[in-house]
Amino acid sequence: MSYSPWVSRRKLIAAGAVLAVAAGALVSQSVGSTASADDTPLQAQLDQLLANPAYTGSQVDLVVRDATTGDTLYNRNGGNRLMPASNTKFFSSAAAMGVLGPSFRFHTDVLASAPTKNGKLRGDLYLKGYGDPTTLEADYIALAKKLSASGVRRVDGDLVADDSYFDHVRLGDGWAGDDESSYYSAQISALTLAPNTDYDSGTVIVQSLPGAAAGDPAQLTMVPANGVLKIVSTATTGATGSTNTLAMEREHGTNTIRVSGSVPLGAAKASKWVSVWEPELYAADVFRRALAAEGIKVDGRIKNATTPAGATVLAKDESMTVGELMNPFLKLSNNMHAEHLVKTMGAVKKGQGTWAAGLAVVNEYVKSKGVDTSTIRLSDGSGLARKVNVTANSITTLLIAAQQEPWFQQWYDALPIAGNPDRFIGGTLSARMRNTPAANNLHGKTGSLTGATALSGYVTDKDGRKLVFSMLSNNYITSPRPVEDQVGALLASWSDQTPPAAAVAPDNKRSTQPASESEWVKPS
Repeated sequence: MSYSPWVSRRKLIAAGAVLAVAAGALVSQSVGSTASADDTPLQAQLDQLLANPAYTGSQVDLVVRDATTGDTLYNRNGGNRLMPASNTKFFSSAAAMGVLGPSFRFHTDVLASAPTKNGKLRGDLYLKGYGDPTTLEADYIALAKKLSASGVRRVDGDLVADDSYFDHVRLGDGWAGDDESSYYSAQISALTLAPNTDYDSGTVIVQSLPGAAAGDPAQLTMVPANGVLKIVSTATTGATGSTNTLAMEREHGTNTIRVSGSVPLGAAKASKWVSVWEPELYAADVFRRALAAEGIKVDGRIKNATTPAGATVLAKDESMTVGELMNPFLKLSNNMHAEHLVKTMGAVKKGQGTWAAGLAVVNEYVKSKGVDTSTIRLSDGSGLARKVNVTANSITTLLIAAQQEPWFQQWYDALPIAGNPDRFIGGTLSARMRNTPAANNLHGKTGSLTGATALSGYVTDKDGRKLVFSMLSNNYITSPRPVEDQVGALLASWSDQTPPAAAVAPDNKRSTQPASESEWVKPS
């Protein structure tokens, strides 16, 4: 499989940044203080932005540092722990690039321990996954073609789905139960399938269309076609111009998707992503269909088991590189990519494909880059868990240190870029800070959970100085996300020689940002 991320020329970073991280040089606003006569103009304007009423009764951390020297230009509560939501992905993605390396590839193997005679495999056929979150139906079709080319025409045993490279803990510690059928909270399995090139592993797409006339049943199909999930629908076709009330949810502990509501007559095809229960069996079912299409018959059933030691590899699929994966992972804030990377790091470095082992690797890596890991708690790799607590100080320390890594440019380019409408460039920032100095300048990572929003990253100011910043907000009633954009725009427009008179207000009038704050709302 191949993937071509946007690549630009590597920029040189001054070696003094590493020394500054260690020294922790400070030229900062006093923690939690209000404006004073000693404040710099930048500090005064940032204080003014953080005086927004949205922060009444809530918490905000904001740290701004010089990316080259490491000097702290502003620090409001930078040592306080808050939920970072998807800013957690800074830690998992940087660790994956540093530990696995940008050239690392996942793979999925087809194996057998029995001989093949006259085109018949005299035993079970094994499909073993090694953590690839990007395997598509097309990849399983390619594996079936390779098996056919090897001469296998029939399997007189079972098709065995082997996901033993990871443990069987499917959901992260602290993930919300009401998110279970949501695509951004899919089950983590070493053998899985993504239905699209967003690489939403462990999910299926349900497509809907109205019937031929009002009152007819809605038309529903699954992509990819499979025999593991079942749709039970009471959904109907509504009158032309009526409200689309279609709703669907997978029942807990099953692969039954219940669909209700109505679709207006004449409505265009719509898609909804739903998570799968036991995705290894889903992947195996799609592979079995691919085998049948190649004329390979499997006599037995699909089951979950472990591949015997010494089994022979008959066909292999390799993923894009980890470096290439950074683009869909970070641009679209893909939770499943984060967790697959964490468990893979555990498997590769600790011999255990578990969250505990993988998070230990992440902590070891970020500690080696100057992060005080005694002040943070990582409970998963994506930030979906509300138990994750980090500080703005820890994020800015990691951002400064990452600049010294040989893979930095590829990782930096994979971060969402403010105001760029291209989904695979702007990502979750495509509709934000448009028509401000931050547009096509600020490279950052968003984060959102109910009551939590975050924005951290890199931005170059008007004087050409590169800054790192981290802003975490928790426990608010009214969202302070517009303040995040004002901070980003202010930093981009800042000049010590000619400070702007006031913060630049982003123009989001033509924004395609949904009314929901969730960064995981799919575009229509």
